[in-house]
Amino acid sequence: MSFESDSQQCLEKLVWATRELQVDIDRSQLSKIADLIVQTMTGPWRYFHTPEHTFEVGGSDNAVEVLAALFHDLVYVQVDKSVNFNLTYYISPFIQQVQEKLYIRSANELPDDPMCRMVMDVFGFTPGKELSPFAGQNEFLSALICTKVLEPFMNRGLLLKLIACIEATIPFRFPSPDGVSAAEQLYERLKEVNSEYDAQLSPEEITETVRQAVRMSNRDVGSFANPSSAQFLDGTWSLLPETNHNLDSRSYTVLEYRNALQKMEGFMNFLKPNIIFQQFEGEPDDEYYNELLHRSGRNLDIARLYLGSKLYTIALLEALSLRVGTDIPLSTMMGESGDRSAEDNLTVEKLENFLPKISHPHQPANDTEGEVLNLLEQGRSKSSGYDIKNSPLTTFIVKLIGFDEIRDSLAITKEFFQGKISGEAFLSQCNAEVVAIVTDALVQLFERRKVALRRTTGELIVEAVS
Repeated sequence: MSFESDSQQCLEKLVWATRELQVDIDRSQLSKIADLIVQTMTGPWRYFHTPEHTFEVGGSDNAVEVLAALFHDLVYVQVDKSVNFNLTYYISPFIQQVQEKLYIRSANELPDDPMCRMVMDVFGFTPGKELSPFAGQNEFLSALICTKVLEPFMNRGLLLKLIACIEATIPFRFPSPDGVSAAEQLYERLKEVNSEYDAQLSPEEITETVRQAVRMSNRDVGSFANPSSAQFLDGTWSLLPETNHNLDSRSYTVLEYRNALQKMEGFMNFLKPNIIFQQFEGEPDDEYYNELLHRSGRNLDIARLYLGSKLYTIALLEALSLRVGTDIPLSTMMGESGDRSAEDNLTVEKLENFLPKISHPHQPANDTEGEVLNLLEQGRSKSSGYDIKNSPLTTFIVKLIGFDEIRDSLAITKEFFQGKISGEAFLSQCNAEVVAIVTDALVQLFERRKVALRRTTGELIVEAVS
């Protein structure tokens, strides 16, 4: 979608939500707020956390959720590498940067601002706190901006509801040591904040606010429970370039691609379904909640095996590339992902073209392996701008040696990544047939390039002479 269409859709949602909440904001003012939101969320590195994502997270039925969702990803420091300049107006009185880290200003530096204090109390933050990108930094700053933007038009009770919904989108939190969930902790803080700041929410409204927050939070991570594993992995591949900016370049290296896969594989192995989705006071009901846990668990199993298999493949390529040099572009090892323009009259060869046929391929041992093999061979739902959707080399390796051998090899793969063993030591411990076949395919690929180069150079000489 274009900036104009995103802004128009954002404006329509702002108009609808404020009317539903009986908040009087002039349309021209709402238009400025829409532009502020969309301009921030259409930055060059936003592939997943886009305006479209906020529209999905907000749903369409509840005005508080719709409004909170529009603001909830406004700040994403890891993706944008900074806070958008237009947003600094709202937070600079309360936040300072020290080297590469952001901090809430100390108590003697903070202005006397009840709304800033209210946001801090909902999040359980204190003056002077270092903000961590993995513990609510982005959500806190987004909630603070939301509050300061809307404060002139809304009462404290409504602002408190919005802050709570944004706080609930801090993802992947384990219960406290005594078993209290993040949603239950939010509920307890809301009761205290409501009383301290005279927000005038009834006990029933506080309970319903947390239910709204949980509903919105579960939509925020809803892709983890996508019934289609291919579409789930599409979302995963959209996340990769947000925090691995080198992937935006056509010349990213084997190492850069491996680092991106390695971080995502480690993340998937950290996750558990019960820290992805939340439940509070029957929201969602047990049947749907258990379905979310089941689907996300299946997707995690698939993602772990899928990413582990691709990691083994990229480790082979990385170890072999070290025989040529360091910082070798992945396209040098794999071949370009498409054909050259027709006027070049040359077909670009790919590594997969030089792989032999497998007479007796390994068969998947269970449904998960079958699904992963299909995803590797047929591909995710769509190609991304930096990567093809299928994985021909990994498919070949899986069919040749099977998933079990790949699983068994992941330990030495990670030792290689950690620098505990050399590339040659890693290759010596890999399946010898795989190493020989991939090496031979690389030699053939490079030979074809040499022939193409000589032919092109010869043609140029003939043209020059004639």
